[in-house]
Amino acid sequence: MAIFYILLLFMIIGAIIAVETRDLLSSVICVGAVGFGGSLMFLFLRAPDIAITQIVVEVLGLIILIRATIARDRTFITGDREFFGMVVSVVIIFVIFLAGMKVFETLPSFGSPIFAEVPDAASLTYIKEGLRETGAANLVASVILDYRAYDTLGEATVLFTAIIGATVILRKKSKKLLEEPDV
Repeated sequence: MAIFYILLLFMIIGAIIAVETRDLLSSVICVGAVGFGGSLMFLFLRAPDIAITQIVVEVLGLIILIRATIARDRTFITGDREFFGMVVSVVIIFVIFLAGMKVFETLPSFGSPIFAEVPDAASLTYIKEGLRETGAANLVASVILDYRAYDTLGEATVLFTAIIGATVILRKKSKKLLEEPDV
């Protein structure tokens, strides 16, 4: 439970820095750190599908925001800020490493499924009743397309929208020719 408070504190500090800093690129990176903290929270809450969706959307959003701010905000690192930036980077990497180690500690040992320990787990229902209720030949397909169809559709829609948005913003040339006048 303490890891949730540490991640929440990390996210709050990142949000405050994002709002208060005058450097646009630093603000965008702090917003990305807050999103990364949110994906770690989902991972600790045993929602890996939402964590993966969150991290994909965060990475694509971060790329778009960096692309938008890098042309407007030219910053140069001086000698004083270089040491501070390196120390902050090392601390952030160390915190991420510790969070990753905590994730591996909370995982069950290999070969012992977590759903076997919970008597009312939905996965036990999927295994016992899945083929009879859905009539599907493949149990995995029945879970994805019958039991969790709306969840799968929502995740696919989020990923598709994020990829299309990144493609539109990051393309090199516009469809409109430069010599064509506006009508």
